Amino acid sequence: MMLSRRHLLAGAVLSPLAANAETKSQLGAAPTGFSLRMAAARKSGKPLNMLEYCNSLGLSGAETSLTSTDRTSILTFRTLVETYNMRLVLNTPLPKTPNDVSKFDAAVKACSDCGAVAIHAALTARRYEQFDNFAAFQASFQQNQKSVELAEPILRKYRMKLAIENHKGWRAAEQAAWLRRVSSEWVGVCFDFGNNISLCETPEQTLNLLAAFTFFCHIKDMGVESYKDGFLLSEVPFGEGVLDLKGMVQTLRQRDPNMLFCLEMITREPLQIPVFTDKYWVTFQDSASPLPGRDLARVLELVRDHPPKNPLPRIAGLSAEEQVKLEETNNLKCIAYAREHLDL
Repeated sequence: MMLSRRHLLAGAVLSPLAANAETKSQLGAAPTGFSLRMAAARKSGKPLNMLEYCNSLGLSGAETSLTSTDRTSILTFRTLVETYNMRLVLNTPLPKTPNDVSKFDAAVKACSDCGAVAIHAALTARRYEQFDNFAAFQASFQQNQKSVELAEPILRKYRMKLAIENHKGWRAAEQAAWLRRVSSEWVGVCFDFGNNISLCETPEQTLNLLAAFTFFCHIKDMGVESYKDGFLLSEVPFGEGVLDLKGMVQTLRQRDPNMLFCLEMITREPLQIPVFTDKYWVTFQDSASPLPGRDLARVLELVRDHPPKNPLPRIAGLSAEEQVKLEETNNLKCIAYAREHLDL
């Protein structure tokens, strides 16, 4: 039986942990986990205010974007952040060329004035879908590195952290090596718990390589299932997937006892990871960017040994209202689990 919002909120939002703003947990939310609700709200003409919605769920942080950078809007935004005692992460484009630096400077100043603790950047699409050859991947990676090189002095100027997500674009070793080259206290990682499974890394491999650079997280659980061209990868409610959530949270808290974990339970069709196709491998055929066969074997073993506990979430065939309801149910299950099992 599907739990009602009232029952789930009774266990999660109305707990003593969430009742007082000063004792809120370290659980926040990423907007991608609420994309169906946000789309419905835009369609209705009343865009969702992530700060207000996260506060209504008893969450202690929110990742969002500024809709305006005029002084009045910034002050209003900061007042809301302080009223809710909430940690704020903002998204803003990085400079691609020197001509973009002044605009980025103004954007970072606005983020700082709003009280943001970090800027989040997801600089890539899905590597195995985006590129047809290694040269194209390499050019994209070089542009990403140039953008961060241009951004770093501005981040240092405003003492603003930039958290670069492992967003299915780089294997963890590639990203870690890059961050060591940057060697800036203001440039680190938004650690996504599950993305790099798509690049044939076990969650433990990714965590071991990126934990030391992590500023905040996108927390999720992942379900896996075989299909003809490889395997399916899907966010699932906490506790239903293959991740050792408790162990991963503990490891990241060793890095930072006040680590912010932003819920990213994306309700959508399962992603297809086509490891048995030629195209999947085109960006891994250069010695500078290898994918060892043993890593593929480990991930295929993970898929084989962990069939889904429940059917992977799907939204095809559901009405818009039903999709939003399913998304909400999945998110509230995660919040309840995080309260009970993860001390979040």
